[in-house]
Amino acid sequence: MSTQPLPLDGITVVAVEQAVAAPFATRQLADLGARVIKVERPDGGDFARGYDTAARGLASHFVWCNRGKESVAIDLKDPRGLAVVRRLVADADVFVQNLAQGAAARLGLDAAALCAAHPRLVAVDISGYGAEGPYAHKRAYDMLVQCEAGLVSVTGTPGQPVKAGIPAADIAAGMYAFSGVLAALLRRATTGRGGQVEISMLDSLAEWMGHPLHHGMHGGETPARTGLAHAVIAPYDAYRTADGEQVLLSVQNDREWRRLAEQVLKQPELADDPVFATNTARTANRERTDEVVGQALARLTGAEALAGLDTAGIACARLNTVADVAAHPQLAARDRWREVASPVGALRTLLPPITLPGGAETPMGAVPALGDHTDATLRALGMTDEQTAALRRDGVIVGTALSGGPDRS
Repeated sequence: MSTQPLPLDGITVVAVEQAVAAPFATRQLADLGARVIKVERPDGGDFARGYDTAARGLASHFVWCNRGKESVAIDLKDPRGLAVVRRLVADADVFVQNLAQGAAARLGLDAAALCAAHPRLVAVDISGYGAEGPYAHKRAYDMLVQCEAGLVSVTGTPGQPVKAGIPAADIAAGMYAFSGVLAALLRRATTGRGGQVEISMLDSLAEWMGHPLHHGMHGGETPARTGLAHAVIAPYDAYRTADGEQVLLSVQNDREWRRLAEQVLKQPELADDPVFATNTARTANRERTDEVVGQALARLTGAEALAGLDTAGIACARLNTVADVAAHPQLAARDRWREVASPVGALRTLLPPITLPGGAETPMGAVPALGDHTDATLRALGMTDEQTAALRRDGVIVGTALSGGPDRS
């Protein structure tokens, strides 16, 4: 049986992007086979390159969001550089940008202007708060949007709200941009026209706040911050075991509570005790519920607790560290790890979550150095080596005459 091609083979994406939201979206497109040309500033490039040096000298955010792309370093403030990007967009299927509000429009690179000029183009504007409204020009970084969207208000302990440990607003916007591009490309396949895609970080994260929003808006109180516990289900928390591990368990219904009481807690009478028999009762008596469960698990090692819970059919998990995830037996058993090339050598990384059995494997291309593909890209546009050298001399581009073409290996 022949292998099916990747779904986005033949699709070209031009991205004027920085930080996380847009780069995360376009990396998903690259993972599905698209050619992604990442346009960066010559003076340092995507500022996420400078966030840290944790990935053997490279920034961890940049490694995560930018493998498999071609880096073209061009000064968009110079008319010659902007003209190059316009030529790239004219031949592209998708354009994505997440510049500061208004910056793309000043350059003529906003979705409305580009779609008017190129009817088949799918053009994406990603912003913090949207193009209109009182917050349109407000600076929008991930933690700030987490606060504005209310995520921080429902995360943490009763005494301390905390932000999510990952850039949730950026990821939400990136994933909606990714799915928006796929939807627009599907529509183009039937209508012949691309169109605009508008994504805001606030809209995206507010959608993810659906449970607390609906819980609070429609007669209920806003769910309380409960640490690792669930606001409306009990027991649903982490409990320390005899060897110091923390084991989480979740009882979703009263049948599961009966199994937990009989098989793990070894107190079958608790199944019918009115203090514990229903989830409503267990939640109202959360401290007593947690005490009963905690005392039982404290007599077991982590391995014993997990084995007993699994046997009883109770959902459970170990509270893993980042190092534990890197060594997770399930990821290893499913062969989810790969290596990608980078300017500092091979780096270990995960395959993307979308698996397409029978199709070509994700290319997992290299993490590019700044301007790695500038010269090859300009050459493909028909520019001579002399023209490219002049742009380099004037600081309009960064690249070397030795730059190769796209590395899709």
